[in-house]
Amino acid sequence: MNAIVITQPGGPEVLELRQLPLPVPGPHEVLLQVAAAGVNRPDVLLRQGKYRGSGDVSGLVPGLEVAGTVAQCGAAVTRWQPGDAVCALLTQGGYAEYAAVDARHCLPLPTGWTPTQAASLPETVFTVWHNVFQRGQLQPHETLLVHGGSSGIGVTAVQLARALGSKVAATAGSAEKCAAVRALGAEWAINYKEADFEAMLAAAGGVDVILDMIGGDYTPKNLRLLREDGRLVFINAMQGSTASFNALEVMARRLTITGSTLRPRSAEFKAALAAEVERHVWPLLAAGSVRPVIHATLPLTQAADAHRLLESSAHIGKIVLTVPG
Repeated sequence: MNAIVITQPGGPEVLELRQLPLPVPGPHEVLLQVAAAGVNRPDVLLRQGKYRGSGDVSGLVPGLEVAGTVAQCGAAVTRWQPGDAVCALLTQGGYAEYAAVDARHCLPLPTGWTPTQAASLPETVFTVWHNVFQRGQLQPHETLLVHGGSSGIGVTAVQLARALGSKVAATAGSAEKCAAVRALGAEWAINYKEADFEAMLAAAGGVDVILDMIGGDYTPKNLRLLREDGRLVFINAMQGSTASFNALEVMARRLTITGSTLRPRSAEFKAALAAEVERHVWPLLAAGSVRPVIHATLPLTQAADAHRLLESSAHIGKIVLTVPG
């Protein structure tokens, strides 16, 4: 089969199309014929050799989420049959014509969604559901602040929070991105290059939950913005992993600082998360309360270009690789 391989840690140019043996699914796995694969920031970190715990990345196939058709089922798989259309979360291996995946990490293609659209879902939806709604405990009457509101994670968080009755504020880096975030339901869309998000949202009374992928000097601003019993949830630290803040403020307002990464979690954790996502999020997708936001689709052979586009931060929503059948 054709697959995109990381030849060595480095820039997008280290991604190379190669012929690899067809994966053999284990007893609890399904073999998927991939129609499309989402492109995500962790794919870039893996390619660079910077993803925590990734080790030697030479020879690895990136790709954390795919959509396609079940081609073969392991002996212990009962839910799926060959021909079923699904999307799935992987630890790696999505940039390929076929991928073997834990059957419990597959979900049915949402009603009304194409495989290309559905390939944008698993990594982002699983991440948002766990961090905003499980760890962050966002409630319908509360306000969520999403940093990077026009990213794949951002557009998912904005839409899910609004669909479930919360108010949303978001930061983004251009007028175009702010307009896109408002169109998805954000009540406040702040261009962080032109305005102080802390001052603007403090004037509005603060927020209850913050989903942060920035870190660095955003951290003390985030903590000052939180209302009593507020929650700051980290999913990345693009501007730095260290920061100074006033611990007495955290104590006085009973703030919670938490965060997570999805890829290293156990297969059992991801299976339980998939079941909860299907129960709570899939009906919203079918109802049209959350819609796909695809910035660009590129063929699998142009994976390097997809990474360049992602790293440019010029996109709004997701970038998806399509795989010829």
